[in-house]
Amino acid sequence: MGTNNQDYKGQIAMIRSYIRGTGSYLPPGVVSNEDLARRMPTTDEWIRARTGIEERRFAEEGVSCSDLAYEASRAALSDSGIESSEIDLIIFATLSPDHHFPGTGCYLQAKLSHLGVRTIGCLDVRNQCTGFLYSLSIADAYIRAGIYSNILIVGSEVHSSALDFSEQGRDVAVLFGDGAGAVILSRYEGDRRGIISTELHADGHYAKALCLDLWDISRKPYISGESLTNGDMWPRMDGRSVFRHAVTGLTGLCQTTLSRAKYEIGDLKYVIPHQANLRINQAVAERLGIPDNKVLNNIQKYANTTSASIPILLDEAHKSGMLDEGDLLLLLAFGSGFTWASALLRW
Repeated sequence: MGTNNQDYKGQIAMIRSYIRGTGSYLPPGVVSNEDLARRMPTTDEWIRARTGIEERRFAEEGVSCSDLAYEASRAALSDSGIESSEIDLIIFATLSPDHHFPGTGCYLQAKLSHLGVRTIGCLDVRNQCTGFLYSLSIADAYIRAGIYSNILIVGSEVHSSALDFSEQGRDVAVLFGDGAGAVILSRYEGDRRGIISTELHADGHYAKALCLDLWDISRKPYISGESLTNGDMWPRMDGRSVFRHAVTGLTGLCQTTLSRAKYEIGDLKYVIPHQANLRINQAVAERLGIPDNKVLNNIQKYANTTSASIPILLDEAHKSGMLDEGDLLLLLAFGSGFTWASALLRW
């Protein structure tokens, strides 16, 4: 459950990582279901019934993924109480990078350098909806191994630039919003706080059920006039397959994560799931018998912000005073790939 190190008193100190600070940023532009209905054939009733979403945020033209990440990171640094120069590594999760390359973490590091962030390493993680939890797992391992002490983890997305607001694309376009969330993960000695375990899964047999085909490097050239007219530039989703596998995968993941750590659902303060679809989260909770007041959701306000959804929700819960030190939290996510992941931690 951790790395045991001998301290100067001859006692055994358990090294864990814990969330020291949180931050989030949502663009000011609110887009309601009614606004979308004026752009394509859909209705507020249809969107709410299938997804639970009421509105989302869209960034203005010219605002990049790293711009949103900068604001969330700055807020997380302020909340953590540490100096920017104390950050050892940046892990950046996104499916909507500023450019195909270089990694968006480098753009973020350059912007944060004005606050004192050094020329530290930047690691980009491209696991889409599970990107934040994959990043959290990596950062936890680095800290437990004694390599780093303070790691900035960011999930940031600008989906609105890559959505098809037509009748063909409406089933996907209504789901997504823009936003960023960040945490500072730091070294902690003891077992009262910190990450207890993480669990990662993937099954690439379902990669085409939720994908974007535009970046097909096997084609020469990989972007052509045809790829811009045949729909390859827009995300595609087999909604029924995603829903079915998400409910099954997250239900089983919740059970195995708790069982391996020798906890029960009743021990949890909150389940904090990825905000892909309110109906998915409700179905998982119903199957497991988790009371509604233990499952946090904000998809109604922000839609699906993929890698940003969990850190945004964490930040809102923290800043609203819902979390007390030592609270047991279970973070869950499912997304394209298919990938699914969990993190069990004490706040």
